[in-house]
Amino acid sequence: MGSKNKLKRFKENETFANVIQPSREVLLEKNFDLKGNWKKDFFKNDHPLVLELGCGKGEYSVNLAKEFSQKNFLGIDIKGARFWRGAKTALEEGLQNVGFLRTQIELIEHCFAENEVDEIWITFPDPQIKYKRTKHRLTNLEFLDKYRKVIKSKGVIHLKTDSEFMHGYTLGLLHGLDEKILYANHDVYGTTGAPKEVTAIQTFYEQQYLEKQKKITYVSFQLASK
Repeated sequence: MGSKNKLKRFKENETFANVIQPSREVLLEKNFDLKGNWKKDFFKNDHPLVLELGCGKGEYSVNLAKEFSQKNFLGIDIKGARFWRGAKTALEEGLQNVGFLRTQIELIEHCFAENEVDEIWITFPDPQIKYKRTKHRLTNLEFLDKYRKVIKSKGVIHLKTDSEFMHGYTLGLLHGLDEKILYANHDVYGTTGAPKEVTAIQTFYEQQYLEKQKKITYVSFQLASK
């Protein structure tokens, strides 16, 4: 994507009512008004709050919002030029239960209050296979502790990925921590019984993976209370 196109999208994002872009300083200085108030002030209802971390173009968030009208969905990514597409689609289609937050995922506990989040989706994250990159792996110990702080007791976390490595790494970590694994499958399209929202919604890149006959893995789990 050219820099001119990116700038255009950044500018357009600033006009979108469904996009929130707090500065790092605001989050770290605890001046973020929506923390603890997402349902009341942003979505203006008391429906469950579901996050998609690393939402990319926002396809999953938008399609989940269409599928589950009684839930609020918030796609989170630092790359605003990417989720511009999802935000624009949501506005064009009049979807009131989906929004987008531009921030780094490591700042999640500065964006949400304790127990404010009902559910988390992590869809096709970079597996960060190289050892030096493990600190960026979205299911490492540090990130799991951040999720534990904001998600409700028994709130479900979903990981959907084309990376067998990421799937295996996450399962191993969860087993080692004795966390509750609800469902795990290393080939959700090759077997039956996967939850509907796992197989009914496909991103653009997921369709490409499937065309190349790559297996799509999925695990859902709950974290023990703080």
